[in-house]
Amino acid sequence: MTDEFGMVEPQEGEAFGDEWEEIDVSDDEADRIARRKDRDFDEFRIRLKDADQFKVEQSVFDDATFAAIYKLVQDGYIDAFGGPISTGKEANVFEALGEDDTDVAVKIYRINASDFRHMRDYLEGDPRFENIGHDKGQVVRAWVRKEYANLERAQRAGVRVPNPIAVQRNVLVMELVGVVDDRARRLSEVRVENPQTAYEVVREYMRRLHRAGLVHGDLSEYNLIIHEGELVVIDLGQAVTVHHPNAEEFLRRDCRNVANFFRRQGADADGDSLYEFVTADEAEDGDGGAE
Repeated sequence: MTDEFGMVEPQEGEAFGDEWEEIDVSDDEADRIARRKDRDFDEFRIRLKDADQFKVEQSVFDDATFAAIYKLVQDGYIDAFGGPISTGKEANVFEALGEDDTDVAVKIYRINASDFRHMRDYLEGDPRFENIGHDKGQVVRAWVRKEYANLERAQRAGVRVPNPIAVQRNVLVMELVGVVDDRARRLSEVRVENPQTAYEVVREYMRRLHRAGLVHGDLSEYNLIIHEGELVVIDLGQAVTVHHPNAEEFLRRDCRNVANFFRRQGADADGDSLYEFVTADEAEDGDGGAE
């Protein structure tokens, strides 16, 4: 693995504060399309269900999921589907062709298969979801919109994450980091040749996330990937605001996991020191850069 780890810069704009837009999880256009079931949508749904990569999912993708994909196709975010990239307990990720012939990743959460009780642990206490109900579909839709919003905020803060492109109901379109034949590797899968440099980049990204009001909540070598010399933070669906009642517990766990991994790789890393670095006030570190 390369020892050159470039770091993206924060986007210019207003400083982060406590502002959080409430996320709407009510029925959207995809739900209306699914209820209307006009001829164009029915033909699209049948064609998609007949496609090899979707045949196994017919029992877990409801009509509104196909309607969400249909709406994303109509809006130009998806032009053609490729094969599956990964299949998880809660979501499948597919390679697709997006706008201007760019490769994108389409993450489809399976509402009937998702562990919404686990999701609620991260949603409850988040000021963006104060009025979230107990309906399973609503919880999953909230989770997907939360992931999109978290990616946007992380990106503005100067954290290298997959670029969020569009969201519709339980379907998220984002940048495909790498391609299926040359996929980006998780840190757990590679030998880190310069672990100290990589660690310093990761801890700076953790601090930028925290100053943007977010805690990843599940950060480890399994949610950090390397591609073309860049470290990329992924899987921000569970990330919570710093106001979440469990935010400190989640952050300390992230710090332990990250420090333990890099210490095994040979870096000078400690969970408590990492926590202090991440939570330090800007006034304490001057320009806020990595030490």
